[in-house]
Amino acid sequence: MATTHRRTAAAAKKRSAGEPRRWSQRVTETSDALDLEQGVFARPDPASIARSLKRSAERSQRRKADPFRSAMSMLVFYINRAGKHLGKRRRAVLERAKVELRRQFHRPSRTAKHA
Repeated sequence: MATTHRRTAAAAKKRSAGEPRRWSQRVTETSDALDLEQGVFARPDPASIARSLKRSAERSQRRKADPFRSAMSMLVFYINRAGKHLGKRRRAVLERAKVELRRQFHRPSRTAKHA
């Protein structure tokens, strides 16, 4: 006999009180390291995403790493947390934003061989 799990009324009410469902959503929205522009990851242009992340990272006084690492970390975090819910087109735009971010910070591409 299969058992069913029911949430108590208190648990259901707590969830529906507007509390974010995922900790990763809270990190993306309220990062203490970077003040991201609203909807930055939803932009259609990879260069625009990279510019915004670069600007946020360079202005931040609370980051622990250099601006490039902070910006790239936030972008990679968003891509990884979205997981399979991220469509192919959206993932491609965000992957191109990583390339653009490296270009804007004058960093070598990931495909370049190290000597």
